[in-house]
Amino acid sequence: MAATVRVAGVQMEPILGQVGRNLGRIVAGLEHAASEGAKLAVFPECALSGYGFESREAGLAHAVEIDGPETAAIAKVARAIGCGCIFGLLEKDGDRLYNACALVGPDGLGGTYRKIHLPYLGIDMHVDPGDRPPAVHEINGLRVGVQICYDGSFPETSRILALLGADLIALPTNWPDPAACSAEHMIPTRAMENTVYVMAVNRIGVESGFRFIGASSIADPAGDVLARAGAAEETTLFADLDPDRARAKHLVRVPGRHEINRIADRRPAFYGPLVEPNDR
Repeated sequence: MAATVRVAGVQMEPILGQVGRNLGRIVAGLEHAASEGAKLAVFPECALSGYGFESREAGLAHAVEIDGPETAAIAKVARAIGCGCIFGLLEKDGDRLYNACALVGPDGLGGTYRKIHLPYLGIDMHVDPGDRPPAVHEINGLRVGVQICYDGSFPETSRILALLGADLIALPTNWPDPAACSAEHMIPTRAMENTVYVMAVNRIGVESGFRFIGASSIADPAGDVLARAGAAEETTLFADLDPDRARAKHLVRVPGRHEINRIADRRPAFYGPLVEPNDR
């Protein structure tokens, strides 16, 4: 039986282009999360850089290498306090620019993710699309898959992470006003339909003319919301996750009369249109 793992979602307001200041805020948030017993802390999309850059050149000016000194500084703290960290950044890789997340554990950089689905908004209008498939990484006994913001609107990627064995899908976001429906309904739905925990961690504040709505949340494998933040507050959400609940896909409601398994009961032979190329 797996032990429960406390996780934290740090809802904050990054400042556009102030990487050093934002780094200090991430470290402080990580330390606070660990002081409350968390073994994993998740921060918003582009928490290190800010999001509302109006050109590729502006984004590149505040992008960092994924294994650079900023990640090393966070890894040093994570190692000292025994708490993993997932944070959003703009990743510079040669002449490429990605909206990315770093997964840092007590042993250092444990994984990365580059946003696959790009909306026509903010820096996503100027970055390169993610070039790596979804993957699951283990941090402090928890199997974690990562998406970024708009990725959550595509249920295929959540299902892939569930099939790969994720206990938790972490979704750092920058949701503006029109995303209120996603904040309220998408997170419990993705959790319920995949029998996993899902944690969305959004930012707050106004940046480049857009107001970001907070409303971070954590949902359990039944789709019940364990914690939810308000719209205008910097705060940290906590929840204790039981990995065994996410790994038990066979749900027995009435033995022998009502049992479901949303993984084993799939019919992939009928899903062909899902992988046909689109026409855009």
